[in-house]
Amino acid sequence: MGRPTPEEYAAMTKMPVMVVLDNVRSAQNVGAFFRTGDAFAVEHVALCGITAVPPAREIHKTALGAEQTVPWSYHASTLECVRMLLADGYEVFAVEQVEGAAMLDAFVPQPGRRYALVFGNEVAGVAQEVVDLCRGAIEIPQLGVKHSINVSVSGGVVLWHFFCRLKP
Repeated sequence: MGRPTPEEYAAMTKMPVMVVLDNVRSAQNVGAFFRTGDAFAVEHVALCGITAVPPAREIHKTALGAEQTVPWSYHASTLECVRMLLADGYEVFAVEQVEGAAMLDAFVPQPGRRYALVFGNEVAGVAQEVVDLCRGAIEIPQLGVKHSINVSVSGGVVLWHFFCRLKP
């Protein structure tokens, strides 16, 4: 199937996108982000606040080992993590339904830039103080009644959009 070995994957060029999880409470959602991050070769996953960290059985259940191939770090504060990313030159965007958010289908990631995408808690979303620190917000257009998508599914949708434009 043409899959790289873990060593080949570690050495390959990654998509210039980092995922930041802001207090994601479900370890299975965390695992799904690792698996999606592996599929699209994200640079890194930052796990913040109450977000579960590997090794954890519930993460492994959905990550299927991707938690061992995708680089990750833990940060007690999402706010401090975002400040660090901004200082490192990342374009940081919250993936959130907020006033002024850019619709994903109209958002065009630019080659040569590094992005960090902040995904929030399953109930509360991305914390307002984190949204305020971000360069902007990106919203997934939706037509249904609920106007809500599971956070890890949102990750797949947004990362696919970025992958189509920035794949290594």
